[in-house]
Amino acid sequence: MTPPDTLTTTLLAPLIDDREPTPPHSPSAGPWATFRKYYKIFRASLVERMTYRGDFLFGTILRFLPMITTILLWRAIYDGAGESKLAGFSYREMIAYLLLTNISRMFSSMPGLAGGIARDIREGTLKRYMLQPVDMIGYLLCYRIAHKVAYIVTSFLPYALLFYLCRNYFDGFPDALTMAAFFLSLVMGFLVGFFFEASVGTVGFWFLEVTSLLYIVMTLNFFISGHMLPLDLLPEPWSTILKALPFQYMAYFPAVVFLGKVKGMALVYYLVAELFWVLFFLVMAKVLYRFGLRRYSAYGG
Repeated sequence: MTPPDTLTTTLLAPLIDDREPTPPHSPSAGPWATFRKYYKIFRASLVERMTYRGDFLFGTILRFLPMITTILLWRAIYDGAGESKLAGFSYREMIAYLLLTNISRMFSSMPGLAGGIARDIREGTLKRYMLQPVDMIGYLLCYRIAHKVAYIVTSFLPYALLFYLCRNYFDGFPDALTMAAFFLSLVMGFLVGFFFEASVGTVGFWFLEVTSLLYIVMTLNFFISGHMLPLDLLPEPWSTILKALPFQYMAYFPAVVFLGKVKGMALVYYLVAELFWVLFFLVMAKVLYRFGLRRYSAYGG
């Protein structure tokens, strides 16, 4: 009787060719082909996310409701302190800051990204990226860009209405250079947030259950990024330490740039530092992913 391995080899022998088959119409590899591939991923993801534009709109409106409580709370804090300024922020600037952090977090927050990566690793569905010519980090980046575009487009009117109603808390728009730095900080804040969470998600290669870890990390991130209050209000040395970390670029930094509290060479320094953190987390996400794949085992169908 022919052993199973020998039988399989015998049956498949006519089909085996030492030469690698070349598809007759395979697209030429290169930057343009790569760009087209990920552009199609972005376009398909954008169509998918725009299906939920009503959910984006409704969710945005609900997020504005706590602002009423926030305005009243800080009014009471300033009245109780008997000071016109706290850590260099007047009452009007404080409310403007808290409004602007909503814009910052709109770009930098990545709900479900780290958890999704950890779940793909745990359930074995990560193998879909290994079987197809698509890089996981690149795919998820295109998907998140599409998500942000859909969210910004659908929530533009509610945000515009909110800022119009709260226009008295602002002194108008800053100059063109400051606005350019503000938008640049938002874009890099998005990249910092994405690559940071992607790095956190790859921890799933080494730990089976990371839900508690992710909850702790994201809760701390929400606070130390300056979303709840300006980092200037914290006592030293914590204020200085947190401003040296990358998390400030997810909420605090874009807001203070818009308010004109970071200018000149200090602004250039912080923008360069933000670019450094983008590259740092990009490399970290790639390295952790490559090392994780070496010990990855997929089970199930």
